[in-house]
Amino acid sequence: MRSCIVRRILVAVLLVTAAASAGAAADDARQIMQEAQRRTEVTSQRYEGLLNVVDDKGKVTVKRWMFQRLGSHGHSKSVVRFTDPPEVKGVALLIINHPDRASDQWMWTPAIERDRRIAMQDRSTRFFGTDFTFEDLEERDIDQYAFTLEGEEALEGVACWKIRSTPNKARSSQYTHSLLWVRKDSYAVARIENYVKAGLLRRLDYSDIQNVQGIWTARQMEMADLSRRSRTRLTREKLQYNVPLSNEDFTLEALRRQ
Repeated sequence: MRSCIVRRILVAVLLVTAAASAGAAADDARQIMQEAQRRTEVTSQRYEGLLNVVDDKGKVTVKRWMFQRLGSHGHSKSVVRFTDPPEVKGVALLIINHPDRASDQWMWTPAIERDRRIAMQDRSTRFFGTDFTFEDLEERDIDQYAFTLEGEEALEGVACWKIRSTPNKARSSQYTHSLLWVRKDSYAVARIENYVKAGLLRRLDYSDIQNVQGIWTARQMEMADLSRRSRTRLTREKLQYNVPLSNEDFTLEALRRQ
């Protein structure tokens, strides 16, 4: 009888200890992500993107787009507009990010002079032949996710925290969870792996990380679609932060004008 009581006490202690450890891991992970987001706070951003899309047979297609973003995390607006090749020139995506739900998105296609709202069920589709889906182009605001510290793992010889990210219920997502590698030296994100249940669907690697206007920034990003065995390498050129932009540049009317 006495031994049975002792066993129950030990089990209870172990459960409390495990719960405390899990809570501490979640707190640590959130603090890391808060600091990582804080270090990237800007009022605006602009860059020209060179995209090399490589299919499963190694064929390379080159595209270019212009990216502009205005506002802080959770309240930002962005526009992605293709500038080359001619058959996609002018195609644009307007993204209005929200702090408490998924973004609103509209796409403008000049060839048919039509804009359309991107439905939630279409967010998992590829954006105009790239390996980025419509959802991948949204902002990742930390308040829309729960975080757990999974441990530590080096990437390219740089020590990183490995953090599990799970979207909140209000955040509609094609992914059930993601794993993020955050560099210890700069708090810059080095890799994101996106999963559907136990299956790895897409991997986004960040490289050529440089200090741009005081912000550690990846000049190159590569999205790999593991199911299609294709990838898209995005090189960010002429990158600038805190450039003068106006709210009027991020409307459907502006999308149609340019």
